[in-house]
Amino acid sequence: MRAPSQRLYVNIDHVATIRQARRTVEPDPVLAAVVCERAGADGITAHLREDRRHIQDADVERLATAVETVLNLEMACTDEMLAIALRLRPHQVTLVPERREEITTEGGLDVSRNGDALRTAIDTLHASRIRVSLFIDPVMDAVQRAHDLGAAAIELHTGPYSDHPDDAAPLLALRNSAAQGARLGLAVHAGHGLTVRNVGLVAAIDEIEELNIGHSIVSRSVFVGIEAAVREMRAAIGVGRRAGTGSAVSDNFSPPRPTSPA
Repeated sequence: MRAPSQRLYVNIDHVATIRQARRTVEPDPVLAAVVCERAGADGITAHLREDRRHIQDADVERLATAVETVLNLEMACTDEMLAIALRLRPHQVTLVPERREEITTEGGLDVSRNGDALRTAIDTLHASRIRVSLFIDPVMDAVQRAHDLGAAAIELHTGPYSDHPDDAAPLLALRNSAAQGARLGLAVHAGHGLTVRNVGLVAAIDEIEELNIGHSIVSRSVFVGIEAAVREMRAAIGVGRRAGTGSAVSDNFSPPRPTSPA
């Protein structure tokens, strides 16, 4: 079943990464979120890591009131993070795995372990009317377990596809997992490592209704500004979505020039 629309949630973590390199006040990830919304982002994603390597508690506090679309708070399933989410009440929490030694999230949440803790967290968040998504690998068993745990949504880890976009297997896994998730009544999201060059085939998957993209947008913004970078990604997603399954965005993709907001 084709999702009626496909949302772009922009992850602003790495705006904070640049700021934290100097432990100063700029660039401001909250201001970046405002500009991303102006450029057409449907939501803002931020990951408050336990080691606070980029996004800080004060950022999340400000994002909770500054974001006019919706805030998707990525976090580990810990008592500390759960308390923060319950206090700030973002629209959505995405539970992710987290290891302090990793550079970035390296894989999906292992939903075969710690089921009781995950179910309790999901139930607690849902009781506070906070939507819960689980970041998982595109594996059929993981999709089924996410459903059994009571999650409202899944975010499929697109890292293997992004690393090997010419390999048919990772894309097939995404398609099959997305279809399974939709059959089970889960909302299906996707993200990790997506760029304007590889997002087309993922955008074309009928059941995927939300894409979470950050690093490539922030990287591109160094050259063109974050507003233009969001518009480029939005255009690339649109090309892939309209083309349908099996169509990619070429290396020569040239999105329309962004216009200045009124």
